[in-house]
Amino acid sequence: MPESIRFGPINLSPGISRMNASAFMLASFVTIGFMIFINIGNTFVLIENLGIPKDEQGAATGMLQIINEVSLLLLMPVAGILSDRIGRRAVMVGGLLIMALGYVLYPLATSLNELAIYRFLFAAGVAGATGMLGTITHDYPQEKSRGKMIGLSSLMIVLGSIFVADIFRRLPEIFQNQGMEAVTAGRYTFWIAAGSVAFACILLRLGLKGGTPAKPENRPPLKVLLRSGLKHARNPRIALSYASAFVGRSDLVILGTFTVLWGTRAGLDQGMGNAEALKSGTLLFVFATLAAGVWSPFIGIIIDRFNRATAMAIGSSLAAVGFMAMGLVDDPLARSALPFVVLLGVGQISCFACAQALVGQEAPVEERGTVVGAFGLFGALGIIIAMWIGGWLFDNWMYGGPFVMIGGANLVIVTLAILVRLKSPGPMPERKAAAAPQPG
Repeated sequence: MPESIRFGPINLSPGISRMNASAFMLASFVTIGFMIFINIGNTFVLIENLGIPKDEQGAATGMLQIINEVSLLLLMPVAGILSDRIGRRAVMVGGLLIMALGYVLYPLATSLNELAIYRFLFAAGVAGATGMLGTITHDYPQEKSRGKMIGLSSLMIVLGSIFVADIFRRLPEIFQNQGMEAVTAGRYTFWIAAGSVAFACILLRLGLKGGTPAKPENRPPLKVLLRSGLKHARNPRIALSYASAFVGRSDLVILGTFTVLWGTRAGLDQGMGNAEALKSGTLLFVFATLAAGVWSPFIGIIIDRFNRATAMAIGSSLAAVGFMAMGLVDDPLARSALPFVVLLGVGQISCFACAQALVGQEAPVEERGTVVGAFGLFGALGIIIAMWIGGWLFDNWMYGGPFVMIGGANLVIVTLAILVRLKSPGPMPERKAAAAPQPG
C-alpha cells in the first residue's frame, strides 16, 4: 500500500497526493460559489429578461427554489450511487459541466416555464457536484485529520462564495456602462460564469483522483447500493448525522435567505431606499459568512480532538445559541446586533461541519458515496420544510421567527447527540487511527 503524505496539517489517506488535495480545494472554492450565484442572477433574469412584476417576483423565486430542492432530493442519492460505481471525479466533473450548461441556457429563457426547466437542469448538476464535494471530503483525509480537512474545505467554500458573489454581481453594471443593453449584459455575465466553471472542470479532471476507493472486485452490486443509504441508518451515529443534515442544511438556507430579507425589511422600515436596504441586509449575510470562514479551522480542530458525537453536541449547541439569540434581536442592523450575527455564522458552520465529520467516519468506504447521497437527501428535505415553515413564521409571527425555529431544532439535535454519545459513542478519532493497519 502506498505511504500517506501530509497536505499542510492534514494527513492524507494512502494513495492521495498533494495534487489531488489541491484540486479538491479548488473544487471547494468553485462549486458552492457558482451554485449560490444562480440565486443572485435569478432576480436579474426575472426582471430584465421576463419582465416579471415586482409583486410576482417572490412567488416566482419561491417556485424556482422548490424546483431546485426537489431536483436535489431526487438526484443526490443517484449521484452517490453513481460515484460508488464509476468514481467521484467523473460525477463531480460531469455535475459541474451540467451546471455550466445551465448557465449558458438560463439567460436565454423567454418564459417562466422555460426558466423552470433550465433551473431543474442546473440543479441536476448541483446534485452531482455538491454531492461529490461532500464525498471527497471524506475520501481524502485520514480519520484523525477529517475535521481539519472539513475546516479547510469550509474556509475555501466561504472564500469562493464571497469572491464569486462580489465579482459577478458587478459584471452586468460594468457591461451596461460600456453601452450594452441590460439583457445582453446579463447573458454575458452568465456565459462568463459558464466558461469559468468549464475551465475549472479541466483542472479538476487533471487533478482529482480517478476511480473509487474500493477495488472493482469489492464494489457492492447496484441493488445493494440502492438500499444502502437507509439501511445504514440502523447505525445510531449515521442516523444522527442524517438528522443533523436535515437541520444543518436548514441552518444554511435560513441564514442565506431570511437574514438578507430581515435586514432589508428593517432598512425599509427605517426609511432607506430599496438599494440601500438590500445592501444593508446583504452585509448581515456577509458578516455571518466571514465569521463562519474564520471559525471553520477551529471547529475542524474540535472535531478531531473529541468523539464525533460529542463534537456534534458542541456544534449544535453553538448553532442553537446563535440562532436563538439572533431570533430575539429587535433590530438586526443595530451595531449591538453584530456579535449575534457573528455567533450566527459560527453556529451554522459548526453544526454542518460536525454532521459531515460524523457521516464520513461512519460510512463504509465501498458505499460512502451512497451514504453521503442519503445525507444530502435529508438535507434537501430539511430545506424544503424550513423554507415553508420559516416563511410562514416570518410573515405571521415575527421576523426572527425562522431563527427561533432553527435554534429549537438544533436543541433537539443536541439532545440526540448526547443520547448517542451515552448509548453508542463509537471510536475516538485518534484511537480509530491508531487501531487502523499501518501502510506497508
